[in-house]
Amino acid sequence: MEVLKAAVREMEEGRAAVLATVVASDGSAPREAGARMLVRADGSTVGTVGGGAVEHHVRALALEVLAGGRPRRVAVDLARDAGMACGGRMEFFLDPLVARPRMLVFGAGHVARATVPLLAALGFRITVVDERPDQATPERFPACHLVVAPPEEAIGNLVFDDDTWILVVTHRHVHDTLVVERIVGRPWAWLGCIGSRAKVAKMRDHLVAGGADPARVARLSAPVGLDIGAETPEEIAVAIAAEVVRVRRGCDRPPVPLSTP
Repeated sequence: MEVLKAAVREMEEGRAAVLATVVASDGSAPREAGARMLVRADGSTVGTVGGGAVEHHVRALALEVLAGGRPRRVAVDLARDAGMACGGRMEFFLDPLVARPRMLVFGAGHVARATVPLLAALGFRITVVDERPDQATPERFPACHLVVAPPEEAIGNLVFDDDTWILVVTHRHVHDTLVVERIVGRPWAWLGCIGSRAKVAKMRDHLVAGGADPARVARLSAPVGLDIGAETPEEIAVAIAAEVVRVRRGCDRPPVPLSTP
């Protein structure tokens, strides 16, 4: 149980790891089927699959699996592969645990409330940022990390990297512009912002005039969401989630309408 709890914790905190499980054991093997060990990216471990040379061997294989990203079933001859005098044979299943990507959602209004459950269902770890304590609540956004603070204060305390996804849906366009202005030059995987085409055009001009890199401004997805004629918060949420899937899957073909009978 300790190993599984550690595995969940690594994924929840955005760290990749490998779960090594003994699936077969024969001869004088030190552990039986079902024994588990978690191998972190730094080589540290939780649990044991036998200790000593065999564990060192499995840890090295697990780090190879972590680098490749694909699960692997391996057989280890304890005498030949691990240099153990006791002999015996063990088989392991090495399963890479992929960390859930992070999504920063600026805004806790109607659109955010409708969109966040869909993003959570897509596997994102979500942080919701809003200065309104009556909006950014656990009741409205269960299982999310909540930051109740003005964006200009929160941004400085948040982590941005090339795997960070960002959705800007605050309750005022001026706030949207302020947030995008402060983060467009930071690392991110995807940055989407709500708004009408006219307001978004003014935002882009404002960003470039303020010194933002035009290439990064061009990457900004705004108005965010696939064009499906969405009007209600729930419909807009579907459009946003559909775009996120499209970007994650690297789909560059235009949507094809369903044929009618």
